[in-house]
Amino acid sequence: MRIYPEQLTQQLSKGLRQAYLLFGNEPLLKLEACDQIRLAAQQAGFDERHTFTVDAQLDWNLVLDCCQALSLFSARQIIELILPDSGLNTQQAKSLQEVTAHLHPDILLLLQGPRLNKKQETSKWFKELDHHGLYVPCNTPDARHLPRFIQGRCQQLGLKPDHESVLMLAQWHEGNLLALAQSLQKLVLLYPDGELTVPRLEDALSRHNHYTPFQLIDAILAGQAKRSQRVLRQLEGEGVEVVVLLRTLQRELTQLYKMQEMGSRGTPLSKIFENFRVWQSRRELYIGALHRLPLPTLITLMRQLARLEVQVKTDYDAQPWDELAALCAQMCGIKTHLNPFS
Repeated sequence: MRIYPEQLTQQLSKGLRQAYLLFGNEPLLKLEACDQIRLAAQQAGFDERHTFTVDAQLDWNLVLDCCQALSLFSARQIIELILPDSGLNTQQAKSLQEVTAHLHPDILLLLQGPRLNKKQETSKWFKELDHHGLYVPCNTPDARHLPRFIQGRCQQLGLKPDHESVLMLAQWHEGNLLALAQSLQKLVLLYPDGELTVPRLEDALSRHNHYTPFQLIDAILAGQAKRSQRVLRQLEGEGVEVVVLLRTLQRELTQLYKMQEMGSRGTPLSKIFENFRVWQSRRELYIGALHRLPLPTLITLMRQLARLEVQVKTDYDAQPWDELAALCAQMCGIKTHLNPFS
């Protein structure tokens, strides 16, 4: 049965299931769902918790031993399995099915992993677990759905934002739910009446919402020019070193260049992604970037980046942020007036 994170509390109040499947790209939602499930399980007498990371070194017999501890003195147990970002291989899927077959009322199985694709959701191991429990997709809301998500969060906390405040919170926290949660908690403390207006938000919250270089990369790969500029400006405001961003962009451009080279030699896209260990959930981002950035464009961008790096390292009075912004815009497919060879 599939539910969404905001429905989990209601479902837990109806009783525990044997298995919970938390898959998605949003760490905060997975963390909150895990905490809710653990608390409900603890209240129901599940006093032991065993956590296993699914990798090549995992001894599945240890997992099965937990399931088969059926003496009168055995405690009810939570078994947590953390699945790899690359997904399960054939043997791991088979071992997981064996664990599923040994589930009983004194075992609660909690799975965490990356966002699933349609093929994974129709796999045998997933269908068997879904039959036993609840599937909770924990994905970051996109820009269209983020205002509704924020409205729901505010309601839970007793906050009453007006329409403009919701839109401002969405713009400031897009792609960063952890910062959003922290901001809302701060607003609860500052404004006991719960009323949120734009002036109150501007007084209470800094625009520096702790973005990371990896969120900049994701925006660029997706071709989201406006978002990439917003993230870049916030990184500048937070004091992130330009060199750190240049190195991050350099790694990404180099990888895209190598991918295009392999593609030009006739290598199938699936093989290219396997070679660079691109997660299934991120492949659409790279497909868009590869269509947008052919080899000649990548060469131009790499030269521009190298020139900018030399400038930053040799001219300590340089103001590189405008050129860096232009470089990011070009990676998103936007033409700029700056000449990369000037």
